[in-house]
Amino acid sequence: MSSVEQNLTYWGAEHDWRDRGDEWSSPWGGTDAQWWGTLLPRVELFLPAATILEIAPGFGRWTHYLKARCERLIVVDIAARCIQACQRRFAGDSHIAYHVNDGRSLEMLADRSIDFAFSFDSLVHAEADVLEAYVRELARTLAPDGVAFIHHSNLGAYEPYASWSRRLPRGRDALARLLLMQSAHYRAASMSGALFRRYAAQSGLACIGQELINWKGRRLTDCLSMCTPAGSRWARPNRVVRNTGFMDEAASVARLSRLYAPGSFGTTP
Repeated sequence: MSSVEQNLTYWGAEHDWRDRGDEWSSPWGGTDAQWWGTLLPRVELFLPAATILEIAPGFGRWTHYLKARCERLIVVDIAARCIQACQRRFAGDSHIAYHVNDGRSLEMLADRSIDFAFSFDSLVHAEADVLEAYVRELARTLAPDGVAFIHHSNLGAYEPYASWSRRLPRGRDALARLLLMQSAHYRAASMSGALFRRYAAQSGLACIGQELINWKGRRLTDCLSMCTPAGSRWARPNRVVRNTGFMDEAASVARLSRLYAPGSFGTTP
């Protein structure tokens, strides 16, 4: 498990950002291919949006695409290093606002001011208390018809696995803990899709769709959750899809990227 402080230390100081996070898109054939082939088809219905919030942008891997689909983009990250990198990378884009937060709150945002909230490949490392806090903040900041698309851990759905992770002592068994978490790709052991639904309902949000996905294995360790304020035009009973073929999709996108992705022509969008 990683606390807010541990995540801040790792992503804000220890991690080598030389590739700006693009290395994590290699199973898709690159960041362009992952955006166009996997992410955009899942969120295109809600774009463009007047004001977009991106939580935990890192070095701007997805910011690069979101900024062209809104009038105003707000990026919030716990690590000042990441925010500074985004400010340098997107210095020519005057419609982006940057904020360093405490890893839990969005106090810099006005009530009902966000039309679309997005976070991918970051909050999978955040434990349940962090997701609960962010969901409460989304309930406050989403516009009446706003939608959030949040990628988070589902490792907590595997209770025996999660319990084992929580019980492992530190010290002499640190290697066992490390190997265990490596096998789960450092997903947060306390978080699950069911918990996200609970937090949304408790905060006055409707969870409208959840895709349980695998990540370099067959265990559904991740979840893509969508939520919206109760009573919004997007509200509907939640639909849950168990997708054990998410990484098969990545491999297919990688094959096609050699022909169709913008990067295959030597250009970027």
